[in-house]
Amino acid sequence: MLRTHLVLALVALSALVGCSEERVDSLSLQHARLADPPWSIETFELVDHTGASFSRDDLEGRWTLLFSGFTHCPDICPATLGILETAQQEFDRSPPFRTVFVSVDPERDTPERLAEYLAWFNEDWIGVTGERDQLERLLGSLQMAHVRVPTGKGESTFDHATAVALIDAQGRMAAYWRPPFDAAMLREDLAGLPAP
Repeated sequence: MLRTHLVLALVALSALVGCSEERVDSLSLQHARLADPPWSIETFELVDHTGASFSRDDLEGRWTLLFSGFTHCPDICPATLGILETAQQEFDRSPPFRTVFVSVDPERDTPERLAEYLAWFNEDWIGVTGERDQLERLLGSLQMAHVRVPTGKGESTFDHATAVALIDAQGRMAAYWRPPFDAAMLREDLAGLPAP
């Protein structure tokens, strides 16, 4: 139990490193912590839920909401994705942002599994998986930690960062929201995002 609490504390702390509460001139969010200044994300090569290539270039051009987790997660992931979907319901089919779910469990979360899973929330979202070293490049750049936790009989689960990252149109870490999440507060911040 102590080990689990220590891991969760490290995961929570990893979302804070390098960020501050100061405002960035071009971005004003009421409920998020800003990265000031925004920092670059390493190059990586992954695949999305359709089997197409997904790289750092795919994070450019518009705002990106990014959450990491895994489809076998019993509570945090489905609850957070449900709140994100509720927060986005009032936006049209072409919002000024995209939503990306990055699996920390590539052995079980194939592109097909991610497509099936995300269809329960929003068919326009992007699921991402791939080689573990490439996942580490992306999530490490975002300072979003994850740890495999054996549960016995060859099975395992994951402790993972619970923050939702905001990536700007230049593909840089710009801000993040920490739980507990509130759909109305997320919606307010999303509605105020400047044009990319």
